[in-house]
Amino acid sequence: MGGIEVPRIYLETTMFSFYYEDRTHGRYQELKRQVHQVFDRIKAGDYEPYTSLYTMREIDNEKVREKREQMAALISEYGVKVLDETDEADQLAALYIQEKAISPAWETDAAHIAIAAINGLDFIVSLNFTHIARPWTVERVRRVNAREGYKGLGIYKPVEVLESEDDTGIHD
Repeated sequence: MGGIEVPRIYLETTMFSFYYEDRTHGRYQELKRQVHQVFDRIKAGDYEPYTSLYTMREIDNEKVREKREQMAALISEYGVKVLDETDEADQLAALYIQEKAISPAWETDAAHIAIAAINGLDFIVSLNFTHIARPWTVERVRRVNAREGYKGLGIYKPVEVLESEDDTGIHD
């Protein structure tokens, strides 16, 4: 008999970028710490990690060579599976844009969500609070996915996937 199924998660580009965040003002270092914790959970086998060629392209566009190489190295170090681009993902991304879940100016962000949806992943982890990990996007993506026959797809900030099952807020 099988045990608990390990969630299949999609790591959006910001997860790789923030792993090496060096800005110290604001919440940057706290977000970096959360990203490290997500990768620790991956290493522990709590999540099965995925990303895509969309992410690889964004990593390749990183201007600082050392950071670009470090970000790319995380893929192999943590056994992150890289999903191919597909016509189906492009079509679903276009629907997200058409339904105003994502602005046309950010089609790669729509593609990140679409590739996770068509591959039946459980959720996306992202620090892109402007275009991906925000309630407006989550709700519209949910509606499009339900209408188009894709399973539900969670879109979360790192802190939201780090809460343990006994963090219910209910105390005796």
